Amino acid sequence: MEGEPIRDGALLIGHDGRIQAVGPASDVPVPAGLPAEHFSDCIILPGLINTHTHLELTGLAGAIHEPDFADWIRRIIALKSTLTYDHFLSAARRGVSDCLAAGVTTVADSGDSGAVIEALHAAGASGIAFQEVFGPHPDQWRERLYELRRRVEERQRFTSERVRIGVSPHAPYTVSGRLYTAVAEWARAERLPMATHLAESLPEVELFRDGTGSFGDMWQRRGIALPEGPVTPIAWLDRHGALGADMLCAHVVHAGGEDMARLARSGTPVAHCPRSNAAHRHGTAPLDAMLDAGINVGCGTDSVVSVGALDLLAEARAARRLAHLGPDAALALCTIGAARALGLDGEVGSLREGKWGDATVIEGSATSPSGAVESILASSLEQVAATFLAGRPAYRRNGQ
Repeated sequence: MEGEPIRDGALLIGHDGRIQAVGPASDVPVPAGLPAEHFSDCIILPGLINTHTHLELTGLAGAIHEPDFADWIRRIIALKSTLTYDHFLSAARRGVSDCLAAGVTTVADSGDSGAVIEALHAAGASGIAFQEVFGPHPDQWRERLYELRRRVEERQRFTSERVRIGVSPHAPYTVSGRLYTAVAEWARAERLPMATHLAESLPEVELFRDGTGSFGDMWQRRGIALPEGPVTPIAWLDRHGALGADMLCAHVVHAGGEDMARLARSGTPVAHCPRSNAAHRHGTAPLDAMLDAGINVGCGTDSVVSVGALDLLAEARAARRLAHLGPDAALALCTIGAARALGLDGEVGSLREGKWGDATVIEGSATSPSGAVESILASSLEQVAATFLAGRPAYRRNGQ
């Protein structure tokens, strides 16, 4: 992803799990005694990076059919309240396994159970697990921040060189401005990455524009003062000091020119989830404008409840159609562009000496560099032949 595809290429991955050499097979050394593998009629590419998942919900595909987004959120919360930690951990383990089978080696996951970071740690996978926090009433901010800090401290034992913990104030319609500010200040003091859902739906826009819509009704029923507006969700988040390169914003469907300028000025990255946006009828995110503005964007699948299968290359194909992207730009949304959005481009996202030896092997061949990328983008989940984490086999099709 940082150079032309290499015909008959090879990787040498050291015992430390990092790439020592990459290039034509004739130029890459093969140390004596080191296991070597050859893949015919295949393409080796960087491990894919999913910038927005909810792996604790794995197994719940098709569980909720609700056209109103606010009602859908309420039903998700109600369903999750009936499940145990053991259930979430089992779901997260399956979700990590599904990601590896799809060629994904790094995930940015948001959830409140705390199970995903344990599953990532156990699998030796790569990623950021964002611990969610909720609290729409401004009077709740101290107790919710205290609880968040306690949960993060509890989960720290699962962090490693490859797995980071972060925090996620869920969304502007479920988190007060005071809580956003407090979380952002604490996270930055602790150097924790952050993530949030932002400008995802029309009801969210209506809440901040004039206090109407289903989220506005929800706030009024709970006796929460409506936000001072009219303001966009992005401008509101900026008002509370939460935008920045360390705040990954998922969806960002409803963003005009001024909002785009705010994101670009602050260096705020975006996780683009076109299939989830379509499934909930949120609209089409202005991906082309984001990329033109220099915003770092990566693709994400969102949860199986929204999209069914965690097929990241399907997201890249959808993004390509929506923004009329070339093949390299579309694949970058799942590799080096996604790595930049997560601030991990020095570690993953391309096959380069010094980076982690995370690689995905996909069946396909091509007579030209552009043909190789097109072959990857057109591939199905069944064409993933193998996935490697730091040079270690983590998935093989049919267990071979």
